Amino acid sequence: MSAVDALSRSAVAVLHLNGRFVALFNELTQASGLSAAQWQVLDAVGVRPRTVSDVARLLGTTRQSVQRLADLLVEQGLAAYRDNPAHRRARLLAVTGAGEVALRDVGPGHAELAQQLCEKLGGEAELRRTVETLSGLSRALCSVAPRVPS
Repeated sequence: MSAVDALSRSAVAVLHLNGRFVALFNELTQASGLSAAQWQVLDAVGVRPRTVSDVARLLGTTRQSVQRLADLLVEQGLAAYRDNPAHRRARLLAVTGAGEVALRDVGPGHAELAQQLCEKLGGEAELRRTVETLSGLSRALCSVAPRVPS
């Protein structure tokens, strides 16, 4: 297989995978009242508050799309903006108590899906290798095309 074919097949496979993940997480998060996109943003700030730009970089998406989701999460009381001691204008997005409850509601379904995937792939070691391969592909793509217009 040539590099051109491999790139095309990789892109199709990753786009298909993204579609499956979005559909699965929309289903998993439905009971908590979150969309898959809202869950991603809330989960990204669940461990520690981050700026909208930081979340966008982490998720590989645009700041504008994260900003819309962050504003919606704040409006719903699932997240809140906090002052950022490191930057006066770039506020931090933080999960609220209600947001923590929503994340916990998704937890059991998330854990079950993780276990099923792990089994289908042949164990934790294979799942880790898959994650490392996908992460490596992402890093390589970012290094050869760092400023793709959004």
